[in-house]
Amino acid sequence: MEKVTLKYGEDKRLLAGHQWIFSNEIEKISGQPAIGETVELSNSKGGFLGVGFFNPHSLIAFRLLSRERTEVDAKFWTGRLQKALRFRQGLFPGQESFRAVFSESDGLPGLIADKYGKYLSVQFLSAGLEKNREAVIAALKEVFQCEGIIARNDASSRALEGLEEKIELLFGDVPDKVTVEEGAVKFHADLKSGQKTGFYFDQRENREALAKYCGDKSFLDCFCHTGAFGIYASGAGAKNVFWVDSSKNALGLARENAALNGIENFNSECADAIEYLGALKEKSGKFDIINIDPPGLIKSKKNFHAGYRVYLKINTLAFEALSPGGILATSSCSHHMGREDFRKMLTQAAAEAGKNVRVLEVHSQSRDHPVLISMPETEYLKFAVLQVI
Repeated sequence: MEKVTLKYGEDKRLLAGHQWIFSNEIEKISGQPAIGETVELSNSKGGFLGVGFFNPHSLIAFRLLSRERTEVDAKFWTGRLQKALRFRQGLFPGQESFRAVFSESDGLPGLIADKYGKYLSVQFLSAGLEKNREAVIAALKEVFQCEGIIARNDASSRALEGLEEKIELLFGDVPDKVTVEEGAVKFHADLKSGQKTGFYFDQRENREALAKYCGDKSFLDCFCHTGAFGIYASGAGAKNVFWVDSSKNALGLARENAALNGIENFNSECADAIEYLGALKEKSGKFDIINIDPPGLIKSKKNFHAGYRVYLKINTLAFEALSPGGILATSSCSHHMGREDFRKMLTQAAAEAGKNVRVLEVHSQSRDHPVLISMPETEYLKFAVLQVI
């Protein structure tokens, strides 16, 4: 392997458990490793630190694969995938749909894989994964014994690695829609044109957490996507569910999922969530429970303040649209909004809405999206259940 050598002292974060090296931490590069090539990493004195993917054109110049001298071959890929699958099978015994691989958290930097029964929806988000794609696909087929693999490589983060954004069928065949089962609840997921990989597994346990408050309550689900929060709410006894999303396709899927679960007490409206919440204030409309699950509004540090203001506006309007004693469930999937920023924003939103609010529950992403204690970048989802008092 070619070798990458760090500047003096730049190995501290890696030794503490982190898995990335940034371009400005590198002292020298021996040879001319290609984009995505596997290289050895050493400290300033030449001491071996590990092997990983190298990309000279990315801010994240090195992604750790192993802290040992490891042959990155077919055995390596199948071993990592088998370990990842066993972990999920332990979390959800008997379940067939879940996040099967979560990038660095499973020692597979840049690989996302969601399992939908016999089908996989994957993303290759690093140049190293792209360079090893045929070996990785072969390992995915062997470990998961799947009938089809689709690559949802239309994620904007691929551009940071110098990769093309596209959707492509990698193996077999994948139907337009598949059925996801979470216990007694079922959903249709669109793997070919749905958002991200087709379904939000990361909110699984948060849907369960919120559902227990929903008995005999009116429930508004903004940015509803496939309607999953509303389906859980209705199953827990909500007296009615109202879905709002700007996507007609998403609302169509939500209505399909209602029928799939025998739910009839719902309405829906294709609208911008901020405009809808603002109109509720003008009409003095009130809901017992409001759920807000917007897309990531902060894509980078440079647009933090703009995104923060949008989060603030949405949550302020939601607080204002709650009945006395009402509950707001709110999320942020923006990595650049940390837990303290999230709490600060909610505190400010409650104050601007003139509400006294208590915290009922605070959670993160589902356990099939594991967080590495030494790598805060692996935790992105913030979820809070708050009550107006």
